[in-house]
Amino acid sequence: MGALDGKVAIVTGGGSGIGRAVVEKFMQEGARVGVLEKMPERVDELSKQLGGLGMVIQGDVTSMDDNERAVADTVNAFGRLDIFVGNAGIHDRNMTLEDMPSDQLGHAFDELIGINVKGCFMGSKAAIPELRKTEGCIIFTCSHAGFRAGGGGTLYTASKHAIVGLIKQLANELYPTVRVNGVAPAGVATDLRGADALGQAAPREASPEARARSQQPSDLAEVYLLLANPATSKLITATVIDASGGTMSRLTRPGAPQQQQAQPAPAR
Repeated sequence: MGALDGKVAIVTGGGSGIGRAVVEKFMQEGARVGVLEKMPERVDELSKQLGGLGMVIQGDVTSMDDNERAVADTVNAFGRLDIFVGNAGIHDRNMTLEDMPSDQLGHAFDELIGINVKGCFMGSKAAIPELRKTEGCIIFTCSHAGFRAGGGGTLYTASKHAIVGLIKQLANELYPTVRVNGVAPAGVATDLRGADALGQAAPREASPEARARSQQPSDLAEVYLLLANPATSKLITATVIDASGGTMSRLTRPGAPQQQQAQPAPAR
């Protein structure tokens, strides 16, 4: 018997990285999962693997229509919605505001804040009516960059601080019917992409040293499971779980030199 038997979830950006690990973990625990994913190659690959336990909706998290379609298609297929995971996001490769080209700043802001923040607003808005019916939950992918400087550049850090604020306010608005929480990882071994407006659309390969000290998506998926399962998180809302592996406390990870800890790989 799985921890999520009978539950239905939607995961945005579920085609790779943390999102993909969350999809796999939820399905292992008995959930049916709808995935909102933008990239066609990921849609095709994931569609072949999910089978009857899941479905993939190709769409953009910055589109209200696509978010509403993802909720409608998932509920039509599986009958309900219990969990919404707002996970889709991009990075800014630690670019400072001073280094951003002035003629691209507006485009970069709209792109990164749109995906990282507006996507969470729109996904939540679309999911809330169904989540109220099931007394479900919302989980956002945050970051250690949502609490301190140095986990990203100016835009990324601002976007993750915004998500922390969204969690607190939305939890207050939806209490006690729908729980709203987040997970804050640090450097994760994924192919997280940057902003196209900043010339960062191609995935960046981390160095072997960076990957050695990075978190694994499968480990983080266990934290999402804890928050998704009402048996383990019934009283948890308006909370961001620090899953940074000590980064926010400046702890040294086993086997990693202290000086390497100051520059973890991008979160997610």
